[in-house]
This record gives sequence, C-alpha cells and structure tokens, in this order.
Amino acid sequence: MTVHHFNSDGVDIAYIDEGGQTGEPAKGPILLIHGFASNFNTNWVATGWVSTLVKDGYRVIALDNRGHGQSGKPHDPDAYSPQIMAEDARRLLDYLGIGAACVMGYSMGARITAVLGLNHPDRVRSAVFGGLGINMVRGFDNSDIIADALLTPSPDTITDPVGQTFRAFADQTGSDLKALAACIRASRLKISGAALEVLRMPVLVCVGTEDDTGGDPHELAAFIPNGQAFDIDGRDHMKAVGDKTYKAAVLAFLKDHQ
Repeated sequence: MTVHHFNSDGVDIAYIDEGGQTGEPAKGPILLIHGFASNFNTNWVATGWVSTLVKDGYRVIALDNRGHGQSGKPHDPDAYSPQIMAEDARRLLDYLGIGAACVMGYSMGARITAVLGLNHPDRVRSAVFGGLGINMVRGFDNSDIIADALLTPSPDTITDPVGQTFRAFADQTGSDLKALAACIRASRLKISGAALEVLRMPVLVCVGTEDDTGGDPHELAAFIPNGQAFDIDGRDHMKAVGDKTYKAAVLAFLKDHQ
C-alpha cells in the first residue's frame, strides 16, 4: 500500500488510493474520512474497511486529516474548523480528478462529511455518517476536557474517563498531542437540523447502540430527506468501527446509491 501526498492550501495531506490502479474499478470511487485522534490506517485499513471495499469493486481513497497520521500538523486552532478540513477533502477530489464520490466519515469524519455535502453537494454522490448521530446537532461538551487531557504531562493524573479514553487512544496512535488539542478545540461545530434538511443525497447514519458519544442515529436521519439509520448492535464508539454488521449495512447502502 503506497502513501501519497498532496498540498492542500499549504498543508501536506497524506492519502492512499486503492483499487483503481490497474484498470477501472467496477464501482466507486469512495472517499473515507477518519475520526479524531485516528488516521486512515487505524480507522480504515486495520479494521478491514479498505480491503472489504476494494474486494467489492470500489476505488477507495482515504486521507489522513490535517493534524493526524502522516499529514501536516498545525498547532493553531484556527487551522481546524470543519469547513477547512472539508476543503482538504474537496481539494483531494480535485487533485485526483474525481468529480463526485461516495463519502464515508466516522465520528469527526462524519461531521466533516456533512460539511462537505452542505458546501459542495455536487461532489458527494451519497454519504455515510458513522459513529455520529444526533450529537452532530446537539454538540459535544467534552472538547475542553479532552484538550486538557491531551496536554497533561502525565496521563496518570487524568481523572475524567472521557479524557482518559481519548488520551490513551492518542498515545496508542502516536499522535501529535498539541495538534490534536488544537483540533478538538476548533472542530466540534454543531450542525443544525435545518441545515441538514438541505441535504439531498442519500445518507446512511450508523451508530453503535452503546455509543454515548455519537448519539441516536434515527434522530439524526429524521432531519435528512433521504436519510436512513442503522443500529450497530452492542457496540460502543470505539468498537463499532470494524463491526461486520456495519460493513454489511454500508455495502448494501452503496449498492443502491453508488
């Protein structure tokens, strides 16, 4: 698997492009946008998503969001609004000469996907919001707690369980903690239900039934004219990503909405 890079308005963005290198793929393309403190390898490769989608005939593109993985890591919160991060995704489509794609984002990546669909509806053929349900509208109140946990010199002193979880994940993925702290302070934009009513592309919302971070997928899908929801049974925010029923639901959705 080859990692490529391109310049997105001065920030280096790493990405992979699989399944379309030898002849035309049967389906696709699909763009994958990972969650906070993750990267394309952890979110999409290690969980089997890339191999599953390529095997099913898709051209699969997955980027490391700015501040994450092998991409550039600004430490200024002003570099991390969802609008800016959505423009990285749009520029990647431009760079690859892709007019429109199916787009799947997980958690923070789902919010970025929504913003991309709102700002550039002609570029998103269909969308999957993974790991983020009604809290896309309600917001997420733990941003400062997570940022403080990321910047704490000793993780052993973190007492908040949410802060502990995200610090452990960031350490596991070898992340730049200052970049992630800047990102979490800037990227938790609420998207109103009224704004989501403008979306016209088919959207599938998939959230684990034990996921308190994402919130109910059915409540979010109700705002979207062509929205539908899928419960990832028995899974929390971290464990839902690679769930086989989630994969099956997405493949069925994409079959109808390539």
